[in-house]
Amino acid sequence: MITTELLDVQPNELQFTFEVKKQSTCSIQLGNRSDQCVAFKVKTTSPKKYCVRPNAGIIKPKATCDFTVTMQAQKVAPPDLQCKDKFLIQCTVVPFGISEEDVTSSMFAKDSGKYVEEKKLRVVLTSPPTSPAFLPVNGELKQDLCYETSVEKDRVPNGVENIPSPQRGADNVDGFDSYEDMDESRAVKHAEELKPEKNAVELNLAKDFEELKSKLRTVNLKLKEADLTIFKLTEEKSMTTQEKNMLKQELELLRKKNNARRIMVGFPVLYVFLVALISIAIGYFAHP
Repeated sequence: MITTELLDVQPNELQFTFEVKKQSTCSIQLGNRSDQCVAFKVKTTSPKKYCVRPNAGIIKPKATCDFTVTMQAQKVAPPDLQCKDKFLIQCTVVPFGISEEDVTSSMFAKDSGKYVEEKKLRVVLTSPPTSPAFLPVNGELKQDLCYETSVEKDRVPNGVENIPSPQRGADNVDGFDSYEDMDESRAVKHAEELKPEKNAVELNLAKDFEELKSKLRTVNLKLKEADLTIFKLTEEKSMTTQEKNMLKQELELLRKKNNARRIMVGFPVLYVFLVALISIAIGYFAHP
């Protein structure tokens, strides 16, 4: 029979910062004090309310393992933030070579003759530092009037979600049978039941996102149209420049042709004038 403690659990309680309709998470570290492999399993009195990952595993000798506990979003706050939920960590020595997939509930059965160590953890709820549910009045924390009204309204039989009756809470403290294995699928299903408002917000966000995408597509189309118009204007400008250059060239050719015609028209008159002048000179010298 093993008499020493197998696991060192830190911290020794689960502390959640409670806010209505918001999830809260805390982590627990398990340290294997022994020189053997230790298997562990996590149970709770309210499996629908919490999600544990991983909820079972193997810890090597002198090693540590962390698991995370997520408290699903709650619609109302418990009176005075008092919570009677409990967690139970069971552990036992297993042979080397066993994997996490091989961990089953039967490993932790007390009637099997094995040494099964059990550690209880209580749940502690704390209010957020800037919670609107508590307002300082004369140096003391007083609940807001609207918050008190909401709490009083919900304090009816079976009206507070996931809060066990006093008799059940007492059973949870002492009885191991009240602890149930963590079933993540049930916890997720329960969380989905608490998300109508979140789904509505997500739906509105998705609608806004689609509208933004539609506006973005419209802007992209306008940008493409603007690019096409700029391209056409650039092409027209280029063609206009080419036509202008061609007109300049044609004008230069016309000027050259006009100058050539002037030269051709003026040349015969000068020629006749020179011939006449030469003829007069020859006649003058031939007949003195």
